[in-house]
Amino acid sequence: MSVTAPRGFRAAGVVAGLKDSGTRDLALVVNDGPSRAAAAVFTRNRVKAAPVLWSEQVLKGGRVRAVVLNSGGANACTGAPGFQDTHATAEKAAELLVDSAGEIAVCSTGLIGERLPMDALLPGMDKAVAELSRGDGGLAAADAIRTTDTVAKISFRQGEGGYMIGAMAKGAGMLAPSLATMLCVVTTDADLPAETLDRALRAATRVTFDRLDSDGCMSTNDTVLLMASGANGAVPGEAEFTALLTEVCADLTRQLLVDAEGASKAIAIEVVGAASEDDAVTVGRSIARNNLLKCAVHGEDPNWGRVLSAIGTTDAVFEPDQLNVAINGVWVCRNGSFGDDRDKVDMRPRDVTITADLSAGPHSATVWTSDLTADYVHENSAYST
Repeated sequence: MSVTAPRGFRAAGVVAGLKDSGTRDLALVVNDGPSRAAAAVFTRNRVKAAPVLWSEQVLKGGRVRAVVLNSGGANACTGAPGFQDTHATAEKAAELLVDSAGEIAVCSTGLIGERLPMDALLPGMDKAVAELSRGDGGLAAADAIRTTDTVAKISFRQGEGGYMIGAMAKGAGMLAPSLATMLCVVTTDADLPAETLDRALRAATRVTFDRLDSDGCMSTNDTVLLMASGANGAVPGEAEFTALLTEVCADLTRQLLVDAEGASKAIAIEVVGAASEDDAVTVGRSIARNNLLKCAVHGEDPNWGRVLSAIGTTDAVFEPDQLNVAINGVWVCRNGSFGDDRDKVDMRPRDVTITADLSAGPHSATVWTSDLTADYVHENSAYST
């Protein structure tokens, strides 16, 4: 049921004609309350898409009635006309829902640098409102936000007292951290204020979406939006709610990882023995972005030297002669030199774990990435056509 698993939400996913493929490309998620509390995190890319700029202003009020999402066009780098298109989208949704445009968030995804066909999008809003439902609407909405995603991505969990958290996400390329790493809508029927939602969302994304680094490319459109209807009436403790929200985000992170463009391997980079958590994340991110290593993993070559060279580019605390590296449980590097026989490493499974021990402290972190394949190069060389 995705975003409609919690009570108080309806959704729709329709064909508006934004994509040449003729598949669903416009989604709408509506919060029927009684609460409209909301929070969001957005890309830190300094080049922000028009819908991000609009939604950042909406979220300052801590209330969202609905979110409109389209695939088939990012509406990024489109100047003042693109922002006007986003405004018109929110105004159209507000008109149909008899509400205020100031509480309508907007998200877009697709090719950067082209205006959206508003003559298709705005009439599509009428169809979306007509098809709003709690039943099939959640899955249809999750399908409508896909771009190069091969499957829709959904997750939901139930908390104590019966409240629910539901979510949908899209993302297969431009997956690199910045609080958020794709488009994601999370809903809950718990009754929590915007301030609590904001803290919970930032805590959850920090250790999930923010540590997925598939290709090192930060999108202009990244948005994770959390809306609470309060329809269940439950008021969970903040720690409990944050833990459940983190489970949902972690589930979606895994789904994004295994569906990354062209990926044949899902790589978990575990950094242990770090002097600080920041050091662990920095090292993990450096390893994740090492294209030579990503190629080696694709070729099922346990080339641990590329791990050490990636660690060495960081400002983390470590001594080169105290570094240890394991690949799928085999410690192929000990004390900055060769360790166990690399032929013992079985790299045939889809899941690959690289453990980097800095021997510098008690902190750790995990960053997730994927391998670099010919399919990835092909898909992105022909993306706009």
